[in-house]
Amino acid sequence: MEVTVVYCPIGLLALDRDLKTVDYVLYPRDARKAAESIHKLSEGKITAELNKLLGRLIEKGCEKVFFENEGLAKSVSRKFGIETGFLREGKAGNQVRRMLGQIALETGFLKGDESVEEWVRNVSIELSKIRVRLAMEKRDALVMKAIEAIDDLEKTSNLLVNRLREWYGLHFPELDSLVKKNETYVRLIGLLGDREAFTVENLTEAGIPEERAKRIAKASTRSIGASLSVEDIERIREFSNLISEIDKEKRRLERYLDSLMSEVSPNVKALVGPLLGARLISRAGGLENLARMPASTIQVLGAEKALFRALRRGGRPPKHGIIFQHPFIHQAPRWQRGKIARALAGKISIAAKVDVFSGNRIGDRLKADLEKRVAEIREKYRKPPAKPKRKGRRR
Repeated sequence: MEVTVVYCPIGLLALDRDLKTVDYVLYPRDARKAAESIHKLSEGKITAELNKLLGRLIEKGCEKVFFENEGLAKSVSRKFGIETGFLREGKAGNQVRRMLGQIALETGFLKGDESVEEWVRNVSIELSKIRVRLAMEKRDALVMKAIEAIDDLEKTSNLLVNRLREWYGLHFPELDSLVKKNETYVRLIGLLGDREAFTVENLTEAGIPEERAKRIAKASTRSIGASLSVEDIERIREFSNLISEIDKEKRRLERYLDSLMSEVSPNVKALVGPLLGARLISRAGGLENLARMPASTIQVLGAEKALFRALRRGGRPPKHGIIFQHPFIHQAPRWQRGKIARALAGKISIAAKVDVFSGNRIGDRLKADLEKRVAEIREKYRKPPAKPKRKGRRR
C-alpha cells in the first residue's frame, strides 16, 4: 500500500492513490500547539502526531509514504526504515487544502457551528509568531547589527574629525598637515589644547617621536592661527574627547564582534577576519544566504551597481566587491586582483557552507590553501600582461 501524508492546520491525514483517507491524527484544540507541530514538520522534524500516524500505517502494511516536504521524507526514511517519496505538490495535498472545512467536520475536529477559516487564521498567527521569534534568535542577526553599528561609528567619527580639523585649524592650522593620522590628531588636542602647550617635552610625553615633535613645536611658535580664549579651547577639547569616546566604543564593539564571529561563523572569520566576514554576512542578508550564494556572486558582493551598469552599457564587469578590503587583493598589483578575488571568493563560499551545514573547523586549512594559490598567482603573473596593439586605420 502506498499513501501520501499531508499535514494541515487540523492535523495529519494519510490518503491512498484514490484520494481516500486511510488514517489521520488530529492536533489538540490549541492553536499554539498546532502551529508548533506544523513548524517542526516544515523543518523536516518528526512530531509525536506523525510518529503515531506512521506507526499505525506500518501496522496496516504500508510500504511507501509520500510527503510534500523533502526533508520530512528523508527524516522518516532514516528513522522508520521505510521507502519514502517527495511530491512538490500532489493531488492529495490539493484535495486536503480544497476540502479542509468538510474534512474538519467529518473528523470531528470542528463542530457544525464553528468556522474552519477562524481556526486557520488563529493557527497562522501563532505560526507567524514562532517564525518571527526564531528569526530574532538567529545569532547572525547580531553579527549584522554589530557590523552596521561599527560602520556607523566609523562614519560618525570621520565626519566629526573633519569638523574638528576645521575648528581647531582656526587656532593652529599647521597641525593639520603635520599630523595626518586622525587618532593622533584627536588625542593631541584632547591632551594639550592650546597651541602654546605643543612643546617638544609635552609632545614626546604624548608618544610623538622627537624629530617630529620638534617640527610640530616649531610650527606652533610660528603659527598664523588666531588666538582663542580658555573657554574656546575647552569646548574644542571636550569635542575631541567625544570623538575619542566614539573610537573607544568602536573598538569595544570590534572585540565583541570578534567573539561573536567565532561562535557564528568560525571558518569565515579564520579565512577573512571578523570585520570583512561580518560585512559579507550583512551584505548577503544572513549567513545562510551567504552559504547558498555561488562564488561568482560572493566575488562581486557590494559592487552590484557597477555590475548592472556594465551589463547595461556593455562595459567591463567589476572583478571584486567588498572582498577588495582583504589585504591579498588591495595590496596586489592591479592585473593580479581579479584572479586573487576569484580564488578568495571560492574559499569564502566553502567556509560559509561548512559553517551553516556542517560546523567543522576547516578555516585554517582553507586559509593555507588560499595562501598557496595566491603565491602561485604572484609567481605566474609577476609581470603585467602586454597591451594589445591597436590596428591602424585603413585608408
